[in-house]
Amino acid sequence: MMENSRVIYWNIPQFAVWVMYLLAVLSLAVMVWGFVRRLKVYAQGQKRRPLDQVGGRIFRALSEALFQQKVAREPGIGPLHNYFFWSFGVLFLGTVLVFIQTDLTEPLLGWMFLEGDFYKAYSLALDLSGLVAVLMLGGMFSRRYFFGAQGMIQKPLDLVFYLDLFLILGTGFFLEGLRMLVTELGVNDPLSQYSPVGLVLARYFQLLPPEWVLPLHLGLWSFHMVLVMVFIALIPFSRLKHLVLTPVNYLFFENQPKGHLETLNLEDETQETFGYQTPKDLRFKDIYDTDACTSCARCQDRCPAFNTNKPLSPMKVIEDLGKVCFELKNGNLAEAVGKEALWACTTCRACMEFCPAEIEHIPKIVGMRRAMVLMEGEFPGEEVAKAMDDLEVNGNPLGFAKATRGDWAAGLPLVEVAEADYVYFTGCYGSFDPRNQQVAKALVKLAQAAGVKLAILGKEERCCGEPARKMGNEYLYQSLAKENIATFESKGVKKIVTACPHCFQTLGQDYRDLGFQAEVLHANQLLDQLWQHYKFKLNRSGVKVTYHDSCYLGRYNNLFEAPRNLLEGVGVGFKEMEKNGLESFCCGAGGGRILAEEKLGTRINLKRATMAQKTGAELVVSSCPFCLTMMEDATKGLEGEPLKAMDLLELLASHLPEPKSNEGQ
Repeated sequence: MMENSRVIYWNIPQFAVWVMYLLAVLSLAVMVWGFVRRLKVYAQGQKRRPLDQVGGRIFRALSEALFQQKVAREPGIGPLHNYFFWSFGVLFLGTVLVFIQTDLTEPLLGWMFLEGDFYKAYSLALDLSGLVAVLMLGGMFSRRYFFGAQGMIQKPLDLVFYLDLFLILGTGFFLEGLRMLVTELGVNDPLSQYSPVGLVLARYFQLLPPEWVLPLHLGLWSFHMVLVMVFIALIPFSRLKHLVLTPVNYLFFENQPKGHLETLNLEDETQETFGYQTPKDLRFKDIYDTDACTSCARCQDRCPAFNTNKPLSPMKVIEDLGKVCFELKNGNLAEAVGKEALWACTTCRACMEFCPAEIEHIPKIVGMRRAMVLMEGEFPGEEVAKAMDDLEVNGNPLGFAKATRGDWAAGLPLVEVAEADYVYFTGCYGSFDPRNQQVAKALVKLAQAAGVKLAILGKEERCCGEPARKMGNEYLYQSLAKENIATFESKGVKKIVTACPHCFQTLGQDYRDLGFQAEVLHANQLLDQLWQHYKFKLNRSGVKVTYHDSCYLGRYNNLFEAPRNLLEGVGVGFKEMEKNGLESFCCGAGGGRILAEEKLGTRINLKRATMAQKTGAELVVSSCPFCLTMMEDATKGLEGEPLKAMDLLELLASHLPEPKSNEGQ
């Protein structure tokens, strides 16, 4: 034996090594067989389109697999998982190096590289990685079984998986200690310092009768090898399958803007059903997602519906879909998930934003809603059915006559469409809701101060269709969308601004599938650009403000800086809520919920308003008509310090300098 090296397979007979390789082949065969069986289930769904941008997809999959970026976002469990992953990776690499030397370089080339200083570094790295892996595995086990999220899904094989990993790591250290007792302790003490954990165990093993050491080592090695083979064979049948499925799921992600939903071809006469009724209606990735999910509860932890006692857990939605696909084969998806759970979703996208396995919850939920609405004529309540009727008849869900849509703008300095810099798509709440009409007027005032000419479509504007679409009424959405697109095209509209994030998302992204190409900006974007170029001035004040990030402006479109830049321009005393930015908590109005009564659990908007109140702010500022409506309603129910809701546009307009008088000139 070299001075700074060790004998591979010390104390192990050659026949035992051959048995190990045979078991390895068998366990790999079981693993492959397990995954092949699952492929047949994935194939129930609609055939997926060929992958585009394959190179970029592979790079993203490798990047997420190696650096665990989405996992790292999670406080506490994120670092635990990452350190375990990386330490286990070092242990796996160490095993690969043993295989390369023992079975390739040494017999074929006579070259041994596990020696000298390299072996010292190798030994120290594996010893410390093994220790980190044990500690991190203990932390993850505690979270899942003792301190985990409510309703975290446990399966019998999950416990077997944890026990197997603990035993693999533990027996690995015991084997090292027994070997070092004979080959290093008192023989090569300087080398033993590079295996600190093994050294501690070796010193304890000095208490063993000498005649026990070799048989104990051989028996423990055999047990260790069996545990490793069980680990490999279990991968497709336990939570371990995410080792393979999660990185691969990054290859399948929909290469579309955030929030994209499939636009149904409603004129396809061969289509017998619309939406997701049974597994055969799902996409390949939808079924694959149910298998790639690790039930980590990150989605559930952030779900506004779950956190206000609604019957919705995004994690359980995926679990229930998986049961139908893998066990029932032809069951009704909505009934398996629960219709009340599906209607409770606000499509806030927090579940998808923080899922480390790239699960797409919202397309599945909207797909099942489509089946309920288009195939069964169901809605979550009569008030929603009435709103759909009003949308169809009047072009808005509030029931006002089409002809009055532009009445709010009487006397304002608007121009004809042909003369405008931007067409202001006012939206239904800005057009008809008295409170949000003040926001619409504020935008006109700000545009005038910046020298920007705005026009509106008035009675020719229709609802963008977003609430209907998110509720599952794709037919009504497309009908409204095509009316708006025809109007835009007939008037030659090239640039649009809107103060509604839902209109912004729909016109700027969803309408692209229908051929619409005009530029669409949210008012915050436009005003931030104008502010940065000194196109208007603002007076400063010390009013205490907190800002509520709209889901559709923030998580869907990553517009976080613009509103904060504008608030800084006003000079307010600004304090963030605990949940802000990507972590922002929904107001409860998204996903078409603005049309529905909130009958279950506690009110989402009240929970959010309470978060705002805790900052000590006088104003909770938002940039969405739905959010303003929900926040204003919620602040009325708060106890303690008063809190007022205001749209950012109103706040900015109230800080515009007074126009100079021309008297005496």
